[in-house]
Amino acid sequence: MTIYAAIFASLRHCNGNMQALLEFAPLLAFIVAYYIGGLYEATAVLMVAMVVLLAIDYLLQRRIPPMHALSAVLVFALGGATLLFHDKQFIQLKPTALFWLAGLAFMASFWIGKRTLTERLLSAALQGQVHVPDSVWRRLNVLWVIFYGILGGLNLLVATYASERVWVNFKVFGLTILTFVFIGSQVMWLTRRTETAPAA
Repeated sequence: MTIYAAIFASLRHCNGNMQALLEFAPLLAFIVAYYIGGLYEATAVLMVAMVVLLAIDYLLQRRIPPMHALSAVLVFALGGATLLFHDKQFIQLKPTALFWLAGLAFMASFWIGKRTLTERLLSAALQGQVHVPDSVWRRLNVLWVIFYGILGGLNLLVATYASERVWVNFKVFGLTILTFVFIGSQVMWLTRRTETAPAA
């Protein structure tokens, strides 16, 4: 399950805690179910949690965020295959598929639309208080593409060479922490650029 919308919402609004909680709910449901019943039970719980998240999205916003929709499609497809074939490798591929598809979307934003995805997401979080040149946004967008590529590769390595329990904890906690650190460092760096810039 992805968490990026929650990060940006919490940066923009004081009531972002509720949205962040909604974002984390499927992950929390997954890991609780894992420690109670195992990976296959956790996969089934995750699929149900995604249905609930999409329903709440629609009730609150009258739309489903693209990242939620993509994550849900992958959860339903790979989670369903995991349960049908009783093969954990399908659900273990889900984070890699999500990250690599997101990386492709960030790459495509160089040519599709007037702004890169990085500018659309982070400029909203910065609330227009930071002036960032287009060249900087494009460099940051490259970093997002690389970051997603690395995360996807890391997930494959952990899923292949580590134990199932290590992978579950890495998926829920490791990937989440890495994402927070990556986004937070970019927001802090952009903020400092404004603070150190001479007044006009």
